[in-house]
Amino acid sequence: MENCSYHRLQEHLGLSQKNERTTGLRPVKNWNNSTHVMVDMFVFGVIDLNEKSSTFTSYVLISTGWVNDFIAWKPQDFCGISKMTVPRERLWIPDIGIQEDISDTGSIIFSPYVQVYSTAFAQVIDQRRLTTSCKMDLYKFPFDTQSCSITFKSMIHRASELKLGAFTSVPSMNLITRKTMTTLDEWDFLGIAMTEEKLYLSENNDWHLLIYKITLRRRPLLYIINLVVPVAFFLVLDLASYFISEAKGEKLGFKVTILLSISVLLLILNDILPSTANNLPVIALYCIIIFVLTGLSLLETMLVSFLIDLDSSANQEIQTSAKNCQDAPEDTCFRGEPEREAVSSLERVKDTLNNKDIDEYRLNNPQLLQLISEVQKVCQECFSVNMTSGKKTPGSWERMARCIDQVYFYLYLITAICFGIFISLLWLY
Repeated sequence: MENCSYHRLQEHLGLSQKNERTTGLRPVKNWNNSTHVMVDMFVFGVIDLNEKSSTFTSYVLISTGWVNDFIAWKPQDFCGISKMTVPRERLWIPDIGIQEDISDTGSIIFSPYVQVYSTAFAQVIDQRRLTTSCKMDLYKFPFDTQSCSITFKSMIHRASELKLGAFTSVPSMNLITRKTMTTLDEWDFLGIAMTEEKLYLSENNDWHLLIYKITLRRRPLLYIINLVVPVAFFLVLDLASYFISEAKGEKLGFKVTILLSISVLLLILNDILPSTANNLPVIALYCIIIFVLTGLSLLETMLVSFLIDLDSSANQEIQTSAKNCQDAPEDTCFRGEPEREAVSSLERVKDTLNNKDIDEYRLNNPQLLQLISEVQKVCQECFSVNMTSGKKTPGSWERMARCIDQVYFYLYLITAICFGIFISLLWLY
């Protein structure tokens, strides 16, 4: 009955108290032998995946098991005891760390005990709120899939001394993770993949690596509602604004409001996406191009408004000139100085012809008088042509503005449709 207690078994294994034999050295009987360490990782929840800081925060359970050549016993010698727990500080524990880990030590919950088995196998289970660096590909945001790697490696022991592996198979690990997953935030869990690699630094300086790759897919509904749909709706409103009249100036103010609204959404997007991305995300390209199209539409509206105002000014000037001509003599209704001088010259010719000192024969010559009259008529017609040749006819600026507006609208519509198809293909394929 005395041999059936855990204390007797601890004394037999030399684990009743802390000593250098069991804690200070790698537990192998031959130093040339490698220590096999099994590391299983189960993800219980995805807390956060921060795009701005490129960090992945999760709640994981890490099971570490290894072979200890000095803790084997025969269960029949100790009343069938095949396993027991001993305090953590009494056994050698492999120095397995996570290469991408940037979390603080306060987020780790260490188990105070180590489970030892009669087969010379020891196991320790830790829970931790793990924060790791994660290289993200945000090109298809928010329709993106992210893969974050968690690399286990020994800090001191080389690959010849310590070999890493997994005790649980990958399908079983994925099944357990899906059943125990408590929170996913905005992500869908796709699976865990495991690979073993070696890190070579020199001929006798290499480490054995065990890499778990967690694959997550984003749920895009929230971003579609808050970013994609509003920007597309602003583009549709900008197209529809071509049916607003230019008369009262409301069209220009409406387009400025749309441009400012898109600017606000771009500021929101800037707070989400990192500024160190190698490739410009599709959603950034989507917002920028729509912003440019809206800005060009605003410039076109300003040009059309300017042409319409120019036509109104021309009409007002013509009306003022016509009113002045009604009040003035018919022969002097000319705007330019050359026209007034030409009329004065004709008047002087007429006065000379009417002078009594002129020979009576020349004065009564009908051919001469007819020739002078025709010259005067031709000069008046030339003055009229010169007066109107440098100015547009009434309504010409407005017709030009309407033509520009109509052509730009069709080009804008075709560009918007082609751009929508192009962006959809980039996002979905």
